[in-house]
Amino acid sequence: MKMIRLTHILVPLALALVTVPVPKSVAQQAKTTQTTEKFDRDYALEATMLGFFAKDGARNPTLKANKGDRVRITITNGELMTHDIALEKLGIKSKVIIEKGTSTSITFKAEQSDTYFCSVPGHRAAGMVGSFEVVEGVISDETVAGQLPVKDGQPLNLGFETGDLKNWTATGDAFTSALYSSDPSPVHEKEMHIGYEGKYFLSSGGTLNYKQTGTLTSVPFTVTQPFAAFRVSGGALQDTRVELVTTADNKVIYHITGQGRATLQPAVVDLQPYLNKEIFIRIVDNETGISQIPYIPNDKWAHINFDDFRLYPSRPDFPNELKQKDIIILPPLDPVLNAGLSGQDAAKAMTPPPGFKITLAAAEPDVIRPISFTVDSRGRLWVVEGHTYPVRAPEGQGKDKILIFEDTNGDGTLDKRKVFAEGLNLISGIEVGMGGVWLGSAPNLLFIPADFKNDKPAGPPQILLDGWGLEDTHEVLNNLRWGPDGWLYGTHGVFTHSNVGKPGAPDSERTKINAGVWRYHPTAHKFEVFAEGSSNPWGIDFNDYGHPFITVCVIPHMYHVIQGARYQRQAGKHFNPYTYDDIKTIADHVHWVGERGPHAGNFRSASAGGGHAHAGAMIYLGNSWPKEYRNDIFMNNINGARLNTDHLTRSGSGYEATHKNDFMAMNDSWSQWLNFKYDASGSVWAIDWYDKNQCHSPNPDVHNKTMGRIFKITHDNDKWVQVDLSKASDMELVNHQLNPNEWYVRQARTILQERGPNKKVHKALKEILAKNPDETRKLRALWALHVTQGLTEKELADLLSDDSEYIRSWSVQLLTENKAVSPETLKKMVDLAQKDNSKLVRLYLTSGMLRLDPAQRWDVLDALVQKAEDKDDHNLPLMEWYAAEPLAPIDAKRALQLAEKSKFPKMLPYMIQRVEAIGTEDAKKVLKDYNNKVGKADNQHEHHGHASGTAMNH
Repeated sequence: MKMIRLTHILVPLALALVTVPVPKSVAQQAKTTQTTEKFDRDYALEATMLGFFAKDGARNPTLKANKGDRVRITITNGELMTHDIALEKLGIKSKVIIEKGTSTSITFKAEQSDTYFCSVPGHRAAGMVGSFEVVEGVISDETVAGQLPVKDGQPLNLGFETGDLKNWTATGDAFTSALYSSDPSPVHEKEMHIGYEGKYFLSSGGTLNYKQTGTLTSVPFTVTQPFAAFRVSGGALQDTRVELVTTADNKVIYHITGQGRATLQPAVVDLQPYLNKEIFIRIVDNETGISQIPYIPNDKWAHINFDDFRLYPSRPDFPNELKQKDIIILPPLDPVLNAGLSGQDAAKAMTPPPGFKITLAAAEPDVIRPISFTVDSRGRLWVVEGHTYPVRAPEGQGKDKILIFEDTNGDGTLDKRKVFAEGLNLISGIEVGMGGVWLGSAPNLLFIPADFKNDKPAGPPQILLDGWGLEDTHEVLNNLRWGPDGWLYGTHGVFTHSNVGKPGAPDSERTKINAGVWRYHPTAHKFEVFAEGSSNPWGIDFNDYGHPFITVCVIPHMYHVIQGARYQRQAGKHFNPYTYDDIKTIADHVHWVGERGPHAGNFRSASAGGGHAHAGAMIYLGNSWPKEYRNDIFMNNINGARLNTDHLTRSGSGYEATHKNDFMAMNDSWSQWLNFKYDASGSVWAIDWYDKNQCHSPNPDVHNKTMGRIFKITHDNDKWVQVDLSKASDMELVNHQLNPNEWYVRQARTILQERGPNKKVHKALKEILAKNPDETRKLRALWALHVTQGLTEKELADLLSDDSEYIRSWSVQLLTENKAVSPETLKKMVDLAQKDNSKLVRLYLTSGMLRLDPAQRWDVLDALVQKAEDKDDHNLPLMEWYAAEPLAPIDAKRALQLAEKSKFPKMLPYMIQRVEAIGTEDAKKVLKDYNNKVGKADNQHEHHGHASGTAMNH
């Protein structure tokens, strides 16, 4: 029998003089107490996003003190991240620390139990929280005694105190010389504390020899006590673990990994169901930690440490017990089948579904660094070669090119190649139509007028807009695409800060954007932010009903884009300080595994879709692929080198996105498809920025400068066609609005828009709008009428009573496009808000109100907020708040009355907060009068009472 006493950093040093090393500047900043001050309890913790850790490895340990004790808790930052420590009930907190290795403290007198946590937003929810307990009596870490298992009358060498692997059998090389007898250990980093028992402990390689693998198995022994405990540390990886296994049937009855730290911690096992049965211990290290991605370091935690297995007569209580629920385990690295393949071999390595094939259409040297592309009305590919990326060149020194590729015989290879333009600078997006070529070229949006007969510029590039930011050059304006409403849409990332306007425009005529979707009208020359938020969207497309969707990175990946909406942001704040909350993803899944966040899942997430980084967005609306793919959205998973597919289903006012099996894997870690689009035959073209470095870097030298590919995906049903819609007659273009392949619909609509108003065209389109039974065909006619200026306000307003919710909702959007409506139209919208049974229509009405002067919104919003059936909708409550918030400065009393009617629980507290933010004497009086009114109300008005408290607290 052996008494265990843990040497535990959290054991208080009663009335001791303890100096915790704190850098002088940090100590001054945090105003920590002088080291001459005495503390009854002095605790030191390391702060990381995974939790607060004691030196003995305990995560978020319970800190104890007797009542009246003088306590100090010091935290040292374990990473480059903002952290602090706060006490909830006592209401004190330390200074915020940022740099790794810096420290700060709180000191207080122990009067009651409390909760300690990090007060930086999001950190408590991530797991940085623990208990502080005021207890009576002696605070001790002693536990019951344990004993070594016995076999043939002899204690087994399960603590390695014989100095060898007696009673164990090893395979592989990880355990050939696995015993160590010093701390710090020779195979761990010097600052790591192991904390082993006795003379020796076992490691399968430590952080030095982590590449070694193997298995160590003990001899079987009989379970003679109801509990066991052993010490373990090392990687939180599936393939670095300790297992207890039954001898009779080889069943694993318990397993645990380390938690990504070096300090050995006790793991306790309940063996009561296995008393008097034989078991054995198996220590497994099948993880090499070797990263096959050039810029991802090897995982030094690919090892397991073990010591001191003992049996116990009752459950031992260890202050630093390692519990399975506290460990966030990473799965093994995904196998990388290929890297650096030729174009032909890359195509062969891909695994498309049955019935599909991949063709290499073009490769280096014919195409290098394809960063964006589009398909023109002749089915040709206009491809941007992004030679300048990632650093914009000095003016006049850009190296980007626009190439025109064509497949002249339908064999899937692009056998004809032209250079349209070169010497361009940092091109990130391209679209053609409406007389020329449209280019994202931060800090500018460019237009190059084109002679499409000769495929040459018809003049120099024109700067339409400037002020686009350059802070992060893979988050600049990108993915240009014509919308159904005739505007040019694009996306923009969160870490680039743009202030967009016409050249020379003052700030008052500019629009800020740093995450979201924007649009530009090609003839009216208007610029708008269509919706804001998300992270770094690098793909946008529209479904059969004209609804846009974006794919993003790092945060959950899928958003249905609503005009005027504000979405979850990866970083930063919304421009409107009264936003208060934003709309979250429509996806019911993420494409990464584990609970350590999106980045930790990179290269380990093939089972879930490959990881958090996405590029491209294509909602397949061709007509030749199997029906199961229509209206599904495709996106490339960059880290996972595979095409993800989400299925979009209407839900409430919007959509849900459910995970479908990946369409295919490229099986090549250098593969980086940036976008893909279907053509006249229903086949899909894809550009591949082929590069071993899968992550943006401002350093040009980490990117490959010589490679690039274009691939074509075809289904057995696809039939190649040669087409030139630019030569089609007006009526042929009208008839193409009925084509089952959306490629024809969009190309024809853009050409009709360029040709301008035409009474004959309008008459034919109105016939489709009035008589076609298919809602999607009616919508196509509506959009084509709109872009050709074929509808009056009255005609649009009449459509507000159409049988189709899609026609009614789109009529609202088109009516409010110019940010003004007639009194008669507004009256119809009020009626719609009161009586329409469609959540979708109510969503469009809310978006429409965001475009009108706030003074015109009252009656529509008054009706919308009272719809109880919308209170749990994914979009409507917050959209209604965004529309209602500007009413507070107009008439605070009336705004509060409107909010009181709302069935959205947060509308009233939000409005109180908004009125309070006005800060004028009038606003204060309105709040005071409101509080007085609510204070006199019946007790049954609990909702109002809660809001009243909110107002009074403010």
